Amino acid sequence: MTEDQEAELEEQADDVDEEVEDATDGLQAGDFIRLAYTARTVEDDQLVDTTDPDVAEEEGVADQDHEFEPRTIVLGEGHIFDEVEDELLGGEAGDSGSVTIAATDAFGEYDPEAVETISAEKIPEDDRYPGAHVHVDNRHGSVITILGSRARVDFNHPLAGEDVEYEYEILEEVDDREERAAGLFGMYLDVEPEMWIETDEVEEEVEVEPDEDDEEEEDAEPEFETQTVEKETLYIEATPQLTMNQQWMFSKQQIAQDLMGKVDVDRVIVQEVIDGMGGMGMPGMMGGMGGAAGAGGADLEDALEDADIDADEIVEELEGADEE
Repeated sequence: MTEDQEAELEEQADDVDEEVEDATDGLQAGDFIRLAYTARTVEDDQLVDTTDPDVAEEEGVADQDHEFEPRTIVLGEGHIFDEVEDELLGGEAGDSGSVTIAATDAFGEYDPEAVETISAEKIPEDDRYPGAHVHVDNRHGSVITILGSRARVDFNHPLAGEDVEYEYEILEEVDDREERAAGLFGMYLDVEPEMWIETDEVEEEVEVEPDEDDEEEEDAEPEFETQTVEKETLYIEATPQLTMNQQWMFSKQQIAQDLMGKVDVDRVIVQEVIDGMGGMGMPGMMGGMGGAAGAGGADLEDALEDADIDADEIVEELEGADEE
């Protein structure tokens, strides 16, 4: 091999190393980031989604049931359109840009055959007017016309056939595990309960390694002993809003498993907090129901002594009044 050939091979090897290094730099699948974005249709400039409260206010979509703020997402988990994610991979905090998503990859092409004539009886009476959004046979659609007993309904997605432009900014990479958990929870449910991570000591049954003599016995049953182990626990406070959330009720097991895997904790504990009655006397009443020797009786005697009242004198006066 000539010196020129060797030099060319070395140059090619350097180029490959540089490409590999570039590919592994920046954000990768599995990274958590906080992302700000606004998406609009290309043709009509119609707002599709935004994390900017000012934009939401300008468009008249701001309300108290939804907070418009940057989202915490996990790259590679399908939390955003693939075309946007491809732009984010390899990037870093502070990067911004714009991506256009074709209708096919956004909300699908418009299908004329998805416009159907159905019986108006399938539509609730209050929704029998043009423009009403309806659910019919597990499909969502919008009413075009109502003519007698027949209704014309468009079952296309409202944004079908529209190219979408995403303007984005990567605000930061999220490393804090509690912030990661809160961000993930916000992806699943539109509620924000308090959550925190603690290390707990837990007693659990652990299988004991068999002795050499026991190993020879094929039918020997495994032995267990109780050991104290440390477990990383994600605590979630179950607010009334969370408790009544239907998606949470049906998917809590799946959500908890996903949180454990992505936030790297051993378990998830959802705890319900019930406030007391603010010192209205109920606990004392319950304590006194056990008899004069109960806690309620002792508290009453202490209170009389503090007020410098002789209980025996009161009893004698009451008995004298009865005799009269």
